[in-house]
Amino acid sequence: MSEFVTGQYDPRARDYVQSAVHAAGADLDHIAALVKASEARVVLDLGCGGGHVSYAVAPHVDRVVAYDPTRSMARAVQEEAHKRGLVQLSPVCGYAESLPFAASSFDAVLSRFSAHHWADLETGLSEWRRVLRHGGTGILVDTVAPENAMADSVLQTIETLRDPSHMRNYKVSEWCRLLAAAGFQVEAVTNRRLRLDFVPWVARTKTPDLHQQAILSLQRATSPSVREMLEIDEDGSFTLDTALFVLR
Repeated sequence: MSEFVTGQYDPRARDYVQSAVHAAGADLDHIAALVKASEARVVLDLGCGGGHVSYAVAPHVDRVVAYDPTRSMARAVQEEAHKRGLVQLSPVCGYAESLPFAASSFDAVLSRFSAHHWADLETGLSEWRRVLRHGGTGILVDTVAPENAMADSVLQTIETLRDPSHMRNYKVSEWCRLLAAAGFQVEAVTNRRLRLDFVPWVARTKTPDLHQQAILSLQRATSPSVREMLEIDEDGSFTLDTALFVLR
């Protein structure tokens, strides 16, 4: 499954470096402010994707490891870091479930919009806990599923049609349970809404036309309450929930 995920993203690295959705946002500013306030010196950006968390926190730390399973993504992040003069940033390839770092290696471990692709979330969180020093800061941001069962089913289907490497958007209640089981204390949760414009959203993952039409068909067929909850427009654009968890 992990190789399947990297196969999906290997040809799309540059799209994620340039993605407007990933390159900005209140959550990204929030992460940078938390890292700056924590006085962390060595940071891990777990599942870095286009590297936007790494770029945001690099000016505030001595070293940030941009970690991602996709080699083309790591190369693209390295090129972009060089353009920005961010010498503190070093990309490393690997999976969240088997981190090649010693225990307690990092003052802060960060992850943004990555965990819904992890093949084994429990193992990934356990590895995160292992490499974070005692008293260190964890910051997790991800898209989250609605607690409503029908809206949850619709969202998971839409996400999988758009990108077959999608594992699951977890509910906030699920996240709290999983994080506690991994040994984290959740200090704070910040909920936000993220608007996704349909055309760039499916273009970024090169979603086949057949799947795009299936997404639109499901959106139009679902109940009015789900359409309202997800703020679905006729063109397929919609809004989903995100959560930022501060962990110890």
